[in-house]
Amino acid sequence: MEEMMEQVGSYGPLLWNVVKAIIVLIVGWIVAGAVSGMVRRRVNSHPKIDKTLGNFAASMVKWIILLIVLVAVLGLFGIEATSLVAMLGAATLAIGLALQGTLSDLAAGFMLILFRPYKLGDYVDIGGTSGTVKDLNLFVTELATPDNVQIIVPNGQAWGQIIQNFSHHETRRVDLVFGIDYGDDANAAMQTILDKATADSRVLADPEPWVRVTNLGDSSVDLTLRAWVNAADYWDVKFDLTKTIKEAFDQTGISIPYPHSVEIQKAG
Repeated sequence: MEEMMEQVGSYGPLLWNVVKAIIVLIVGWIVAGAVSGMVRRRVNSHPKIDKTLGNFAASMVKWIILLIVLVAVLGLFGIEATSLVAMLGAATLAIGLALQGTLSDLAAGFMLILFRPYKLGDYVDIGGTSGTVKDLNLFVTELATPDNVQIIVPNGQAWGQIIQNFSHHETRRVDLVFGIDYGDDANAAMQTILDKATADSRVLADPEPWVRVTNLGDSSVDLTLRAWVNAADYWDVKFDLTKTIKEAFDQTGISIPYPHSVEIQKAG
């Protein structure tokens, strides 16, 4: 019995260190979250600093604090920081291979912040994946699709893909194609389209909108409208003009034909 008590007592310091390590980890995690949140709020509150930088700085601060906490926890078990560095140095190759993807995401995160191909709130297409940028941190970019589905894109993949930023420029061009019947007056239809476009206050006067005959299809004469709008108005103008011009065609008797073919009878 005494021998058993001595064995349990010998593990006492180790168990106490485990308890202290858990407490340090919990407190460190809470502190890291609180400090990173404070950094995010302070940076984002500055009117001249983009919110993307605030989120990125907060992410960096959080991981630095967690690294310090990790070193402190290892110190509780007698592993000094210098020993830890030596161990990491000896295992550099193995760690590099194991964390190749993570390190690539980390490096890509710095490149994305440095060159700023997109920022929070921008609507982007990254390698065929589209959405609004909700977050950019050290390792991933978070997107939200128009139907509010969360998409997580590793920064390494984001940096290596073609990025289309639909929100980068202040203005965008709305292109609409309307097909009319071959028997309709093309000039009258073009004037109707142009009148409706210029009547919309969201359509910019410079560059001025224009309408042209762009294609002679199998069943229709295709008229293309090009109008410039503020980027924020793009979809509303596109949808509204489509409806408005369709109703104007109905009122003026201009028809939008459905695809059909005409058989040609061969003589003999």
